[in-house]
Amino acid sequence: MNDWRQVQLPEDLCAAAEERFAGKFHSVDQLVSFLLQELLRDDSAELDRAEQTAVEQRLKDLGYL
Repeated sequence: MNDWRQVQLPEDLCAAAEERFAGKFHSVDQLVSFLLQELLRDDSAELDRAEQTAVEQRLKDLGYL
């Protein structure tokens, strides 16, 4: 079905992720897959644009732009 790739991550980062998300994800692989899927969703891009617009408006209101 799906081909797989290997990704190398620092051991301390993986250990911290395993400790923090152990109750939600069974492995770092599962966590990384979830995060990448979320980042690739179209509505993520829309939210990023909305956030950027809000930040720009705040900066304009403060006189920085």
